[in-house]
Amino acid sequence: MNRVKPIIWGVAIVALGVIFGGNALGLFELNVFFHGWWTLFIIVPSVIGIFTEKEKLASLFMLAVGVILLLAAQDVFSYDVAWKVILAILLVIFGVKIIFQGIFGNTDKEVEKKIKNLGGEKMDSQIAVFSGSERTYNNETFVGSNLVAVFGGVDLDLTNAKISKDAVIKAFCLFGGIDIKVPKDAQVKIRSRFVFGGASDERHDKAGKGARVIYIDAAGGFGGVSVDDRPDFDD
Repeated sequence: MNRVKPIIWGVAIVALGVIFGGNALGLFELNVFFHGWWTLFIIVPSVIGIFTEKEKLASLFMLAVGVILLLAAQDVFSYDVAWKVILAILLVIFGVKIIFQGIFGNTDKEVEKKIKNLGGEKMDSQIAVFSGSERTYNNETFVGSNLVAVFGGVDLDLTNAKISKDAVIKAFCLFGGIDIKVPKDAQVKIRSRFVFGGASDERHDKAGKGARVIYIDAAGGFGGVSVDDRPDFDD
């Protein structure tokens, strides 16, 4: 996973500790419990997501939500107005996304057909709900996998997997992330269906030269699926 995220979280926690300690010792006086202080639990993760996540739209939306609620807490306007504005922003973004999908949609008929035909294969499963899951194939046969990440993360490492025929990966994430590491010579074809998120192919050679194809059916919201061929997930 990205190393930047824990570093930023660590700095934020250290800063909070310094503020509490300084207040206790009388070195300075900073009041962190202002009206609407709880919105920081929305704003801070959103700011971190903007700098660390590949798909930034969800983080930007949540940042807007946090700022709007903070302004409401500060009596700039009422909470009733705040929720209406948030709903309006959500509807506009969702509508624009549907329009762009209709115009520039990435529905690949070959991928769709393969996913349907190969979907009956017996596939392994990884499910992470408010947690993390990692699976590494070491000289094991891989035919496919069902990956689910809900408020969590899933790592699937196929670098040393035996892929003797075309395989399918069904990946669903909601407020989570899925990282898939594939062999350098693998061909990968992705079908992406997301709201506030998406699937990204981060491989160095996106064409691939292998005889077999890994078909990825990625879907979800407020999250993302990443495909890469790097030596490890932390690079």
